[in-house]
Amino acid sequence: MGSDSILPGIGQGIVLNGNFTNHCIRLVREAAPVRHNNLITLMKQSADKQSRRDFLKKSTLGAAAAVAAARSMPARAQAPVIRPVLGANDTIVAGFIGVGGQGYNSHLLNVTNIDNEGKPRHGIQLNAVGAAACDLYSVRQEKALQSLEMARAASGREAKVTAHEDYRYVLDNPDIDAIFIGTVDHWHTQIAVDALDAGKHVYCEKPMTRYLGEAFEIYDKVKETGMKFQIGSQFCTEGKWHHAAKLIAEGRIGPLVSAQDSYCRNSPAGEWNYYRIENELEAGKTIDWSKWLGPVSDRPFSKQHFHRWRKYYPYCAGILGDLLAHRIHPLLIATGAKEFPMRVCSVGNKKIGDANNGPEDRDVTDNCQLLTEFPSGLCMLITGSSVNEQGLNQVIRGHEATLYFSGSSVELRPERPFADLVDQEMTENIQPGVSIPAHIHDFFSAIRDDREPNGNIEVAVRCQVIISMAEQSERTGEMLYFDEATRSLSTGSGREVEALTYGTLD
Repeated sequence: MGSDSILPGIGQGIVLNGNFTNHCIRLVREAAPVRHNNLITLMKQSADKQSRRDFLKKSTLGAAAAVAAARSMPARAQAPVIRPVLGANDTIVAGFIGVGGQGYNSHLLNVTNIDNEGKPRHGIQLNAVGAAACDLYSVRQEKALQSLEMARAASGREAKVTAHEDYRYVLDNPDIDAIFIGTVDHWHTQIAVDALDAGKHVYCEKPMTRYLGEAFEIYDKVKETGMKFQIGSQFCTEGKWHHAAKLIAEGRIGPLVSAQDSYCRNSPAGEWNYYRIENELEAGKTIDWSKWLGPVSDRPFSKQHFHRWRKYYPYCAGILGDLLAHRIHPLLIATGAKEFPMRVCSVGNKKIGDANNGPEDRDVTDNCQLLTEFPSGLCMLITGSSVNEQGLNQVIRGHEATLYFSGSSVELRPERPFADLVDQEMTENIQPGVSIPAHIHDFFSAIRDDREPNGNIEVAVRCQVIISMAEQSERTGEMLYFDEATRSLSTGSGREVEALTYGTLD
């Protein structure tokens, strides 16, 4: 795609239809109650969509107050004031909080569209600039500032770029429209809530939060402020899932039965052990360790924990939050993201990892099987592994037809009893493919067009409920039920259980 190309529309592709002989019969069946119900549901959803507030908020956290509290736990910004809505052609100004691997490579370099040599990184027009970066590790601060300066010089922009240890300085910048969060998972919630309070749109890396309760903190704040929220899973913008969503919404495969997917790798040396341990990392010199720990209980400084934190439960849910989130989000989008899970069960272990690398290498499992049931009866099976790379086929089953996914293609294949009533269909070359720049483009377009982005808060919160329930199920041995009205968990016997949070299983 050239630099002046228009991003392909979601779901565009080449459609190859078959079995037109019973087309009229299918049209008659589409008038059946199940089709009417689908249409009514879609109309209600459209009517229920909340419109964004006419004006956005900005933080008025004073510079003096920020300096006075620079060494303390950041407090949430208060007393937001009105800021104008962005126009369709306005440049979006972004700030980056957490500029490690993902925050630097996927966020900062893609938004500024510059590589380490100062050349364009991709061909998608974002019309965005980077203004500030934040990281508790000073080495990353300096690297991010150099890239921001390089991008500023390449664009000819005169505005100053900055780098900070305290993220509140980034939120206090009145020019910044959107915040990209690439921190460790346990910092997502406070930063996201503070950013929303400061009138900033939020792009937050997956998983959305560390624990279940935090997901609803962000959810409620998005609803309160009217700001845009995008979960940082690029698969949410992959075109084939939106094409599938259209087919399902039209009732083309009948009532949903089940969906399956997987994210499997084989890392004999141990997943995430490929992250380099940097000698420059020193507590009290290049990193404020207690601040990095944040809500996590105090523990000794560890370079291993800092650089390879995805191996340890205090900071994350392992492959459930890192890998499987990329599979849950798109399946939710394809099936409509209408429902919270009703019950979740996950089983997993790290027997192979323990044998290969020793039990002290990690807390989290190296393989798991996740099963989710929704109130409608839809069941979702997702397999995750870091010790075998053979996964499941991507499939969504309906009562009347099944959807098969392969690369950028979607095949609709009728079930045998409905072969005379449902047309087989193959749609190929559906764009866009898996692309972080395309996902960021969707986020910026949602801000400009006042619409919901693909990885919106409704998708993100439902995925996080599944991830959090799966982790708790796996670690406690319980199948868990979720009550949407009370946001509470219980066992099959009806016994209410507290959701995991910081320190629960320390």
